[in-house]
Amino acid sequence: MSVRAVAAAMLLGVAAIAHAVEPPTLTVYAASDLAFALKEIAAHFEKATGARVVLVLGSTGNLAKQIEHGAPADVFFAANERFVEALVARGAVIRETRAMYAQGRIVLAVPRGSGAPGDLRTLREPRFRRIGIANPAHAPYGTAAEEALRAAGIWDDVRPKLVYGESIRATLQFLQTGAVDAAIVALSIAAVPEIDRAPIDPALHRPLNQAAAVVRRSARPELALGFLQFVNGAQGRPIMKRYGFLLPGEF
Repeated sequence: MSVRAVAAAMLLGVAAIAHAVEPPTLTVYAASDLAFALKEIAAHFEKATGARVVLVLGSTGNLAKQIEHGAPADVFFAANERFVEALVARGAVIRETRAMYAQGRIVLAVPRGSGAPGDLRTLREPRFRRIGIANPAHAPYGTAAEEALRAAGIWDDVRPKLVYGESIRATLQFLQTGAVDAAIVALSIAAVPEIDRAPIDPALHRPLNQAAAVVRRSARPELALGFLQFVNGAQGRPIMKRYGFLLPGEF
């Protein structure tokens, strides 16, 4: 075989290998209030970097436990900064990468066309037989819902009506499918056609300050940090704002 033919064969081989190499995959564990916003941001990040982003959504408390026990996450977006701080203390995430990325809001939601939701005190009315909130045991938005109901002075009245969702996204699905008559959900996932909503005064609950950090076990910490910075950067911030979050510097 001629030198030219050998060189051509080598180039073809290199091209084939390069084509066969898969893009790096980044596994993002995130609170489910980010279901819509992060899906949109991830698409932009994939286009900008060539990486593939896998979103694993759930309640912050459950995801934090999984990460502590070695789940294959690269970066963790919590719905409450306290969970990130706890993982920092346990050495499960990298302290130097932790960053605030948003403050969340809660709303009172009802099926569209069923009447204006009003304020929280209307939940005493007989028409609200089942009321959905995320489970306060492990979901920060559920904790905020409980705090708001207590502050409004109606916790004891509505507690027998409560139906607990595994996450805030599951709580919204209860409302969308008719399993509950009202729900307290995250503003960031409330822009769906099946519901009407009214804001809940943020003074009724502790702030939902949301933080993220790179997981110490990550095989690609630079890429994970790049995604976190992308969310907090020029491309991610407008998307987060559009879904109703307050951003760092605004709270």
